[in-house]
Amino acid sequence: MMKKLFPTVLQQQHSTHSCSLLLDITADLHYFEGHFPAAPVLAGVAQMDWAVQFSQQLLFGNRPVMAVEMLKFQQMVQPGCQLTLILEQSKPDTSTFTYTCGERTVASGRFKWGPAHV
Repeated sequence: MMKKLFPTVLQQQHSTHSCSLLLDITADLHYFEGHFPAAPVLAGVAQMDWAVQFSQQLLFGNRPVMAVEMLKFQQMVQPGCQLTLILEQSKPDTSTFTYTCGERTVASGRFKWGPAHV
């Protein structure tokens, strides 16, 4: 049985240079498998990948990430929570992402984007 690679998007708000997504973090996500069986935790690399994928889909198109800066993972994410992912384009080649759970910041970082692939 194929496990899900992306969380379900429950809500989405979008403006010209930002978007906010409410994500349902369920136990059937692939990234919980084996990480860790007794107390599953969402890997930071999965959180970063989702931020890149949603940024490309909603703000940057097929532009590649050239650098990741100020990356911080502050809280563990376990199945059953709902995360808000906020993506903001601060400059033509720069964006930030922030995951929150309620009032708590879970993870954040900044991406530097390269030119679009032709």
